[in-house]
Amino acid sequence: MIGYRFSRFTESEEKRSPFERLFELFMQLLKYTAGDAEEALSWMNELDREHKITDSSYTMEDFIRDLREKGYLKEDPRSGAYSLTAKTEQQMRRNALEGIFGRVKRSKQGNHRTKFTGAGDELTSDMREYRFGDSADQISMTDSIRNAQIHHGIQEFNLTEEDLEVMEKEHKAQTSTVLMIDVSHSMILYGEDRITPAKQVAMALAELIRIRYPRDTIDVIAFGDSAWQIEVKDLPYLQVGPYHTNTVAGLELAMDLLRRRKNPNKQIIMITDGKPSCMTEGGRLYKNSFGLDRRIVNRCLNLASSCRKLSIPITTFMVAEDPYLRAFIREFSEANSGKAYYTSLKGLGEYVLEDFERNRKSKHK
Repeated sequence: MIGYRFSRFTESEEKRSPFERLFELFMQLLKYTAGDAEEALSWMNELDREHKITDSSYTMEDFIRDLREKGYLKEDPRSGAYSLTAKTEQQMRRNALEGIFGRVKRSKQGNHRTKFTGAGDELTSDMREYRFGDSADQISMTDSIRNAQIHHGIQEFNLTEEDLEVMEKEHKAQTSTVLMIDVSHSMILYGEDRITPAKQVAMALAELIRIRYPRDTIDVIAFGDSAWQIEVKDLPYLQVGPYHTNTVAGLELAMDLLRRRKNPNKQIIMITDGKPSCMTEGGRLYKNSFGLDRRIVNRCLNLASSCRKLSIPITTFMVAEDPYLRAFIREFSEANSGKAYYTSLKGLGEYVLEDFERNRKSKHK
């Protein structure tokens, strides 16, 4: 039988430069060092001593020099310490998006059908360069082939990503999202790292909105003993602290942020291990780490109900398996008419991004 046999593409190590191989490892380590470049480089030096990941033709000193010259590292002129640049922070968000959203897009077509059409499905006459996440039907093949001929000539025709042009989509509606991340001590309890996957999801979601839905907004909230807003660029540096879980403060801040947004489509996404253990009363912190305190639970349920009345759905991603905590999240979701997902850390990102896009389509019908 005549035909073609296709197999999964695996990049040959020989085709990758020493810098590319080390850079991939460096970016992985940055996730676990909360963006501490000095610590990540220290780990790389340890790995190099133990596993000989460099040789005399390309050393760790060469790698650090290239990181600086390519704009991924900056050096403090007084202390000599290295820190990340904005370029590296954006690369981390892009890597998170490609690592999570790429797997979602490779899933079998038709798994998540909906009768609604999302905002942005109408093509305009405006053209722009290709960006990660653009669908194939947006690509203007005539313009892309013309660019390839101009850039590479006719004799050896090559069509690269830089040649692609896409037709811009018109975004009719906007969505404002607040992402709440639990940074209480329980997010690293019993040796289980829940905060790193949560940060990866936040970076991926922020980059997805920046690229595919530039008119949407995303605000990120960390909540422990209190709640505070953080910038997207600071996500790699977010760390768990010796905190209780003030879900009440997180919801109050989320509602306050969404009140300032003028567009009608609003939502809250919360990643937590599910146990609210403190709240602020009369300027003081009321804490109870034993079981579920009914005073704290009732405040959470009241806020969930208030969000429902304001048409603000809350989607909770629960990263713990305790039955009594799942029962609370179920009660919380019922009070809001929202949704809850009980997910492992491994599949957390795919759940969040697929649900975000599904929510967007159902709202913009």
